[in-house]
Amino acid sequence: MIAIGSGTGIPSLRRGSPSLLVLSDSTKLLIDSGSGTLRKMLEFGITYRDIDVILYTHIHPDHVSDLVPILFACKYADLPRKKDLLCIGGPGFKSYFEKLKTVYGAWIDSQSYQLVIKEISQEGLPYRDLRVLSKPMAHISGSVGYRIEFKDGKSVAISGDTDYCQNLIDLAFKVDLLVTECSFPDEKKVEGHLTPSLAGRIALESQCQKLLLTHLYPICDQFDILNQCRQVYQGEVLLGEDLMKVKI
Repeated sequence: MIAIGSGTGIPSLRRGSPSLLVLSDSTKLLIDSGSGTLRKMLEFGITYRDIDVILYTHIHPDHVSDLVPILFACKYADLPRKKDLLCIGGPGFKSYFEKLKTVYGAWIDSQSYQLVIKEISQEGLPYRDLRVLSKPMAHISGSVGYRIEFKDGKSVAISGDTDYCQNLIDLAFKVDLLVTECSFPDEKKVEGHLTPSLAGRIALESQCQKLLLTHLYPICDQFDILNQCRQVYQGEVLLGEDLMKVKI
């Protein structure tokens, strides 16, 4: 897995907007596409033509802002996208995409490939060598977290933006890697977001094997985020950085 962007919508020289790449033997799956995602993927030789599936946790601008540029790039006459693209979000995502179409029209139409827009179902989604599961998160209406299970038995859970909630604990139960937001230090708790201690509590209660903290606002750099988290969770904790690779 690659943390393309480990930050938020607040400009930072250290961290870009949220985006994760999950790579399996046969699938390239992108989770969220904040500003700069399209370009940063090139650091790993991955282009708009290579992604198989895009999962969106919610439609806040810092999580979806590169969707239109991705679809626009897919129409590039010299190197058009050829293979199908599956794009999935939570409840309300199809309505959001229809509104995008009223603004951008033919500029984001899929002419050389098939674009499928879906909302994740309670039953989850089997896709090639993966299985994608989802639960609602405690953020805004339509926010979801994902659990991705691989054919070799490995698994990763991604919170998206959320406050502490039982759904995330259940979604991340005994995963090999939990990627959870950690927006603010313990001293600066904001409703709808996690702090290091709360992220650690979720990791502890879900019994995950490893924890990666991401979606870090710039203020986090002024605090010892890792130590705050480790006071609660004694497992392995990683602090997200842009372009960080983590083996699942």
